Amino acid sequence: MFAIADDPKWWHSAVVYQIYPRSFNDSNGDGIGDIPGIIQKLDYIQTLGVNVIWLSPVYKSPMDDNGYDISDYCDIAPEFGNMADMDELIAQAKVRGIKIVMDLVVNHSSDEHPWFIESKSSLDNPKRDWYIWKDPKADGSAPNNWDSFFTPSAWELDETTGQYYLHLFSKKQPDLNWANTEVRQAIYEMMHFWLKKGLGGFRMDVINMIGKPADYPDATIFDQGVAGWEHWSNNVLVHQYLREMNQQVLSHYDVLTVGETPFTTTLDGRFYSDPARKEVSMIFTFEHMGLDREEHNARPKALDLTELKTVLSKWQDELYNKGWNSVYWNNHDQARCVSRFGNDSDAYRVISAKMLGTLLHGMSGTPYVYQGEELGMCNKVFSDISQFDDLMAHFHYKKMMERGDTPESALEYLNHFSRDHARIPVQWDGSEHAGFTTGTPWLAVNDNFETVNAQLATSDENSIYYHYQHLINLRRGGEYSDTLVYGKHCLLQADDPQVYAYTRSYKGQTLLIVANFTDQQLSRDFGLEFKQNISNNYADYQCKASSIELKAYQACIFVV
Repeated sequence: MFAIADDPKWWHSAVVYQIYPRSFNDSNGDGIGDIPGIIQKLDYIQTLGVNVIWLSPVYKSPMDDNGYDISDYCDIAPEFGNMADMDELIAQAKVRGIKIVMDLVVNHSSDEHPWFIESKSSLDNPKRDWYIWKDPKADGSAPNNWDSFFTPSAWELDETTGQYYLHLFSKKQPDLNWANTEVRQAIYEMMHFWLKKGLGGFRMDVINMIGKPADYPDATIFDQGVAGWEHWSNNVLVHQYLREMNQQVLSHYDVLTVGETPFTTTLDGRFYSDPARKEVSMIFTFEHMGLDREEHNARPKALDLTELKTVLSKWQDELYNKGWNSVYWNNHDQARCVSRFGNDSDAYRVISAKMLGTLLHGMSGTPYVYQGEELGMCNKVFSDISQFDDLMAHFHYKKMMERGDTPESALEYLNHFSRDHARIPVQWDGSEHAGFTTGTPWLAVNDNFETVNAQLATSDENSIYYHYQHLINLRRGGEYSDTLVYGKHCLLQADDPQVYAYTRSYKGQTLLIVANFTDQQLSRDFGLEFKQNISNNYADYQCKASSIELKAYQACIFVV
């Protein structure tokens, strides 16, 4: 039987740290994080133990969607620095054994990109077909009923030429036409430009949306996502383009590639990440990210731990030796994990954040740590819609008002799930603006920065930061690393609504990972004999024969 471990890759044992540059560290006092600010904190990142940084976009951009609307793929946005700064970041990271992975945002560009400016200038411009233009219906309406993530329609009328262009996101983010070979070649040349600088790979933004069907049919399925997803996500064209990308670009470098792929099943995950298919290293799935909200209503709901176990275990089991997982709790598009899946009260924030970290880093796949996660940063409480920056937050608020929700219920939803929670500046110390900037931050810092910050964490050997360092070190070296990287997963007591437990087994070694998701003291018996405890978020643990006594939010890794 084929085994992934028989063809080891450097990124199998890697741990990735995501930086959202605007919110990480401001070096010049303009209130916006920048590349020199990242360089200043490389020692902090190195000490944590990660060996990859995923850098959210720093390309030149009008910043309609905070850099995911790119106007020049081969230049740096002035607010972040310049190309010399970027080259220095790659070089300084390399000295510390850290690879830089950049965002590849090629489903769409900015409407201020020279390609689009040319494309919209006339019907016969040579770059007209670089984007997706369609005639109106007979009544003048949009070509089909597809929605956008940020607007009610995915189509915008250009009055000059009388045609609509497609934008699955903001109307300032027109979709590129991947059916045009010139577009694909331009993208591949840009990827070579960056990889020749020594990049460690790409995180590919909504890469499963690049294949659009030639007939652009109406959406008929409306039970998830936005209208049209059944046509433009995870279709055969996407896989064809990715294999071409791999052949022309990625196969020439030893790099990590991770695709952002909403609406995926585990079978899709295998299609993308099976090494024999030569597409990408791994994907981000989103199935577990919807479990704490009502499916068709903008309402938070209590997490059902058995549902979480079912979803995560399915991905662990069904990709084993058939592909590769990425595992994460949060990123720049997801609210803070300790507020969603743990307990962000003063009493339990630290211990539940350690519990979540233990559970995740024991799993199969490449773990991702989002900036501030290692500090237990929490969701911020916003008191008014005007305090939110995110386009998606304002769009959801408007939709909720139109359907008759109250401002209070809309704010409750956004205070659970807004992307702005992840984009609050990193809390470096207890000084003004949490040490993020000497100026006025682009987004206000969380009120708890005086007690939750990196200065306190790095001076406390019992902090979340050092617990994450311990978990990362376990995975990246030592006698248990192979089991944590390549071990087979087995869920235990699937119906237990309070405790999450599973084993990882490889070449005769078995580890038990167990996590209490409640604030109660619990006892569990898994019928296993414990040889050694190698990770614990408390100072001690109690075992009676095969029974474990678990304190509130306690998580342990045992050799069994």
